[in-house]
Amino acid sequence: MRNGAHRDEAEQRQVQYLTSTTVHTRLGQVLEEHGHRLVRAELVDLQHRPGAGATGIFRVRATPVESGGSPEPQELFLALTAEAVPEDGVIVAGQDADATWSAWFHPHDPLLTGLALASDPDSVVSLWGGGGALVDLQTISYRPLRRAVLRAVVSGDTGQRTLFLKVMRPGLATRLHHRHTLLAAAGVPVPAVLGPPVADVLALEQGQGAVLATAIMADGARHIQPADVLGVLDRMPQELVELPRREAWSDRIVDYGHAAATALPGQAQRIRSLVEHLRRQLDTTDRGPVVPTHGDFYEANLLVSRNRISGVLDIDGAGPGHRVDDLACFLGHLAVLPAVDHRYVYVDQALRRFHSSFVAGVDPAALACRSSAVALSLVAGARDSGRRDWQASARQRLDIAESLLALPQSAAGW
Repeated sequence: MRNGAHRDEAEQRQVQYLTSTTVHTRLGQVLEEHGHRLVRAELVDLQHRPGAGATGIFRVRATPVESGGSPEPQELFLALTAEAVPEDGVIVAGQDADATWSAWFHPHDPLLTGLALASDPDSVVSLWGGGGALVDLQTISYRPLRRAVLRAVVSGDTGQRTLFLKVMRPGLATRLHHRHTLLAAAGVPVPAVLGPPVADVLALEQGQGAVLATAIMADGARHIQPADVLGVLDRMPQELVELPRREAWSDRIVDYGHAAATALPGQAQRIRSLVEHLRRQLDTTDRGPVVPTHGDFYEANLLVSRNRISGVLDIDGAGPGHRVDDLACFLGHLAVLPAVDHRYVYVDQALRRFHSSFVAGVDPAALACRSSAVALSLVAGARDSGRRDWQASARQRLDIAESLLALPQSAAGW
């Protein structure tokens, strides 16, 4: 317990350091070592992985130290992390806030060695362009040291097509390719892969349809049958049970509670109480049998066309697990949507419809506490939303996590 508390305090200091102006001195030193002088720095992304450390991505404006005249500042992206990373892939950036810091210039992430390749227009065209011309290349998501997704639009003789490039840690792209092959053969509508991975980058065709979140915002997805959503899980192939198992969100509730308390230190006691309550509930409720699961089953990873589920995305975590955790992932994310965007005004109706169907096949108490755990895991993510009022969003997510504990024990309870 003492070691855990020490770790929590250390990571709290890391987060405070990355969000302070003090870090600019460290950024300036890194830039000077590489021939640039810092003009301005802005923190654009902060990732806190409990137990590993904190990482900040900074947009910096810098001028070359040795240049004639008054050059225009260049825009660079510089990452600073307290996580342990291979020294040969980073810039040693010294110590501050009781942490040893390493740095790199984007896109040269030390654990995502394929990111530079996927970020280079010429490489994208030659490897995945199919003889077409690159129209657009954008980063859709980037979790430093974890994964990245880029979207490429390519124009050819038959028009434009959209590709997604998933950049992963060494070896993981090959496993993801295998999962896509398994699920496609079982009739799960996953995007088509464009061949085997290249440098741990897996290229995928765009899936058909719009994300389920769009329908939820429009009218609570009232035309989408919960049975159709459940049918996706029913088609998950049995071979997934033989794959390595990934922890569900509820399995890491202590870590997510720590991350939430780091984001909202004023709510730390409240969060600790919720975590302790959830731990008791998780220990005493029935999780059900081990079955093939998606692993990250929620509205952003499901596509809809003509009121039917037409695509299943982000199957990285597909493998052995428990149906209740997939269903809790769906309900926890669904419940939090109003804290993400105020236009989600039909969530209560959608939550009632989907929960009423889901609760029939699993332990209701397990579904409630695991849905709450998922919502709690999303509290710290409010800080990365880019909103100025992210603290209010984080507190609202915490409110929702607590409220999910009271989910009815049956469809009739609504």
